[in-house]
Amino acid sequence: MPVVTPESKSAGLGGPQLMLAVGERDHVRGAESAGVTVVEYGDFECPQCTQAFPIVQSIGEAFGDRLRFVYRHFPLTNVHAHAQHAAEASEWAATKSAFWQMHDRLYTNAGKLTDADILALAQRLGFDSASLHQAWAAHAFIPRVKQDFLGGIRSGVTGTPTFFINGTRHEEAWDFATLSRAIERAEAQAAGS
Repeated sequence: MPVVTPESKSAGLGGPQLMLAVGERDHVRGAESAGVTVVEYGDFECPQCTQAFPIVQSIGEAFGDRLRFVYRHFPLTNVHAHAQHAAEASEWAATKSAFWQMHDRLYTNAGKLTDADILALAQRLGFDSASLHQAWAAHAFIPRVKQDFLGGIRSGVTGTPTFFINGTRHEEAWDFATLSRAIERAEAQAAGS
C-alpha cells in the first residue's frame, strides 16, 4: 500500500485514505503479491452492494493474480434491519473457513436476509445453524464487525459500497469499465514506483 506524502498528493495519489491497513484480520481473495489491492466496505442488505457484487466478481476474473480483493463490513443498521446479523453470520462462517462462501450466498440471496433465511443459508453450506443462532445470542462477532465499521468511519466511509484502490478511496462510478480503468491506473503507478 503506498505511503501518502505531500509529494504523492500532488502527483495524483491524494484523496481520502484507508486508515486501517490490510492485514491478517482481513478476508482476502487473491495473492498478497498482487500489484493492486481493492478494499470494499459493504453491507449485505444494501441494494447498491448487491449490484456491485457481480461487477466485483467479473473484475476479479479479469485481473486474476494481478488483483487482491478485501471485504470489510459497514452495516448500515439504521436503514437495513438485517445487515448486522448478516455481517455476523459471515464472520461466524469465517471460523469454519467459509467466509467467502457465506459472503457470496448472502449477496446472491439479496432480499432474503431474515434470521431464518440466514440460518437456512448456513444449513445449505453444511453447518449447524443452531451454532450461528447461539453466536448471535452471545454477540460473539459484534466486536469484529464493529472494528471494520470504525475503520471505515476513520477512512471517511459514509455509505456503501465504498472502494479503496491501493489505499485511496475510489471517487468515480463503480461500473466494470470505470473500476477497471482505475485499477489499471493504480497498477501502472505501482509498477512505476
